[in-house]
Amino acid sequence: MTVGALVGAEADDAGRERLRRWRLVLGGDAADGTGCALGGRDAAMDGALGALYGKGDKPQTGKERAAGLGASAPSVARWLGDIRTYFPSSVVQVMQRDAIDRLGLSALLLEPEMLEAVEADVHLVGTLLSLNKAMPETTKETARAVVRKVVEDLEKRLATRTRATLSGALDRSARISRPRHHEIDWNRTIAANLKHYLPEYGTVVPERLIGYGRASQSVKKEVILCIDQSGSMAASVVYASVFGAVLASMRTINTRLVVFDTAVVDLTDQLDDPVDVLFGTQLGGGTDINRALAYCQSQITRPAETVVVLISDLYEGGIRNEMLKRVAAMKGAGVQFVTLLALSDEGAPAYDREHAAALAALGAPAFACTPDLFPEVMAAAIEKRPLPIPETE
Repeated sequence: MTVGALVGAEADDAGRERLRRWRLVLGGDAADGTGCALGGRDAAMDGALGALYGKGDKPQTGKERAAGLGASAPSVARWLGDIRTYFPSSVVQVMQRDAIDRLGLSALLLEPEMLEAVEADVHLVGTLLSLNKAMPETTKETARAVVRKVVEDLEKRLATRTRATLSGALDRSARISRPRHHEIDWNRTIAANLKHYLPEYGTVVPERLIGYGRASQSVKKEVILCIDQSGSMAASVVYASVFGAVLASMRTINTRLVVFDTAVVDLTDQLDDPVDVLFGTQLGGGTDINRALAYCQSQITRPAETVVVLISDLYEGGIRNEMLKRVAAMKGAGVQFVTLLALSDEGAPAYDREHAAALAALGAPAFACTPDLFPEVMAAAIEKRPLPIPETE
């Protein structure tokens, strides 16, 4: 075969692959223009996609995608098995989420055999928690097992880095006036002694050394996680519960976890098991941030050593001005106040921009935070330095 023929064959293969992919995307409607027929594994993949995404606003005919999973648990279970066979885990999770949202399959998650068939992720946990009250006893044990698997996976991913980052922050926050050589914070020492610069020698003669030593195990920071459990905050509730358990495992941090809607529930005594925390929440309902902050404020005994983290989209159903006064009072007393509009990987959330702007004016900027950034945010709050606020478009 000549070089030209080889290049032509490769081009033909690439063209056929593009048509195949477009055919899978477009769904085989007569107007899709691909003229590409599928067989074998591709046809099975197309069927799985069509069951979820094929139903449009007009009737379908001929060999177009057969749409709909119906309300049959066996058919949904087969479909779940198919998509796990043909697609990677990340795609399976998206398709499951779409099936629940588009086809109203939440009720089927109340059946144990269905829960055993799904690919567990943070969003599925949020759905299960929202169904908690409607869940029959025969399903709860299976649901807890699903939730525990997700929680354990998150802890493996997040715990080590969180402990290391916050332990370093606690060490650095333990400032000492007479540091040993290896304990000197040179950047702060130079900045504090610039007036003693000797130009003839090109050096700074420090009159005061600034350093830090290792924090004693008895020295504690107080952290209060105040979590909005309205339905839109489901993923944030899951991540916050895991982080709460990780923080509670550190002896140098005294952690309190509070969830709220129009009522306030303190789940601190359940922090040794984040699964218990999650099943102690009640997703959905209204929101009273002011009442939640009033409770958190009442628990503060050492304001200068306290970090309050409010995780909420700020859609307040309570008294707005009182909420802002509480934040101002806490900050005025020395509390480090952090507002997270979301604690998840979902991107920019919907939130109350007026309340966010009002908090920013008080020196408590509100921003969305990914789980990977959260340890850095907490470290900055512990050290009382500017928060690493992510850039927004």
